[in-house]
Amino acid sequence: MMRTSIAVLAVFSTVGLLLANIPQPSTKDSESDPYRKQRERMVASQIDWRGVRAGRVGVRDEAVLDAMRRVPRHEFVPKKYKSSAYADSPLPIGYDQTISQPYIVGFMTEMLKVKKEHKVLEIGTGSGYQAAVLAEIVDNVYSIEIIEELGEQVKERLKRLNYRNITVRIGDGYFGWEEHAPFDAIIVTAAADHIPPPLVKQLKPGGRMGIPVGGRFQVQNLLIVEKALDGTVTTKQKMPVRFVPLTRSRKNQKQER
Repeated sequence: MMRTSIAVLAVFSTVGLLLANIPQPSTKDSESDPYRKQRERMVASQIDWRGVRAGRVGVRDEAVLDAMRRVPRHEFVPKKYKSSAYADSPLPIGYDQTISQPYIVGFMTEMLKVKKEHKVLEIGTGSGYQAAVLAEIVDNVYSIEIIEELGEQVKERLKRLNYRNITVRIGDGYFGWEEHAPFDAIIVTAAADHIPPPLVKQLKPGGRMGIPVGGRFQVQNLLIVEKALDGTVTTKQKMPVRFVPLTRSRKNQKQER
């Protein structure tokens, strides 16, 4: 009888340990989230290829669509814009910056063709929304934000939302993050006037970079930069876009001249 009791206790102890190690659902996955249906509608009508309007290339990658259904976009916008968080448009987040239109976030994420084991570099953390979408898919996201106040805010936000696989640094993203290079994919979320050579160098052979190129008052083009296994680099235009300019450190700009 004693042996049976000990065996039963051992079984319950083992089950308890197993249950303790099961990841608990975060608030962003909660079924009681009042914004969940808004996210589903956003994906269905703005992003999913089966629902987007004519003239727009819809997203087909289910991993990207699922990520956008999970990430609580309303947590990445100022309180006064929460009611518009899932609208088909960019929104201001302060410091002359914006959170990109949901469709653009989905499209750029898909064009990178990222996989779970990938390591991704983002230039221009902004609100942190694009980084969060990527973090739902890949193991590690490294993101650089040049505006210190914005960078500190997003660090706190991502910590609160339990995105532990995103590392944010405050600095000039033009030079990338050599310490963690090479990257399987790089995404630039502000318009540069040219493709930064340091980012091309830090892109892994076989990798892809998405970057809008063009001036504030010029036509900007979303480019996909691909580095072949032999190091050959090719670029393709994907679509005309409109992004805020890539902010640079004045000190670094002067040193380059």
